[in-house]
Amino acid sequence: MKQIFILALLLSTSAVYSQGILKNVSIEAFGGFANYQGELQESTYTFSQSKPAGALGASYALTDKISLRGLITYGNIQGADSYSSNLQRRQRNLSFYSKIYDASLAGVYEFFDIMEKRYTPYVFAGVSVFNMGPYTYDSLGKKIGLGNLSTEGQGLPEYPDRKRSSSQNISIPFGGGIRFAVTRNVSLGWEFRFNKTFTDYLDNVSTKYVDRNILLAARGPKAVEMAYRGGELKNGNPVYPAEGTVRGNPKTKDWYYFSGITVSFRLFNDRDFNRGNAGKGIPCPKNVY
Repeated sequence: MKQIFILALLLSTSAVYSQGILKNVSIEAFGGFANYQGELQESTYTFSQSKPAGALGASYALTDKISLRGLITYGNIQGADSYSSNLQRRQRNLSFYSKIYDASLAGVYEFFDIMEKRYTPYVFAGVSVFNMGPYTYDSLGKKIGLGNLSTEGQGLPEYPDRKRSSSQNISIPFGGGIRFAVTRNVSLGWEFRFNKTFTDYLDNVSTKYVDRNILLAARGPKAVEMAYRGGELKNGNPVYPAEGTVRGNPKTKDWYYFSGITVSFRLFNDRDFNRGNAGKGIPCPKNVY
């Protein structure tokens, strides 16, 4: 995965080393929050349980309104049944955490020329490779990795239709935002970025409970403990659910998303670069209305 991140960063910043196209390159940075939507987070979009996230990369302007952007993003996501409005979910008492490492390449379309309007809304879409690793904490506070526990029978011969989930996956990032020109070369903005994944195991919850004895024999008591945690609650039900009891919904894949402040620094403004007066303030708008 490290090789993929390094390659993406080199691709997104390689233009810096070519004087001929240097004027079209901007350094991009992002700081904000990460969250997810899945079986342990019932809201489509919320700041509840959100965690810090940050990104760094570069963009290359193809025209005044269209550019390519490469970003390396890091964030933390989490979810817990304890926040659910559904009583059955709260009684299930599952939770997870995961670090997300995301390398993305996207096309960006700006509705206005920011050098004319001093601001512009924009939209984008692309593709990303991301790394995940769901984990949780047991009743003693010990960190427990969930990926190898097969809590829903992933990889067990008794459940051949339940494949083991990979830590590396593909997602489709898309979203939008708005940018405001601070100087000729610097802009600030706010962005929402949604990532549609093709896995239902960001949170390690997807389908139905497996037979307790099969799971115990294959992965041990810790796997059984992490598959159902109702017994940890005061007056909770300690009885492991019967095989086939619904645990998640495999028809809906998980999402993760980022929102926050963006900063863009254009190495040289192409118009000013040609006239030799880069960075001398913001030009007057040409078309205000």
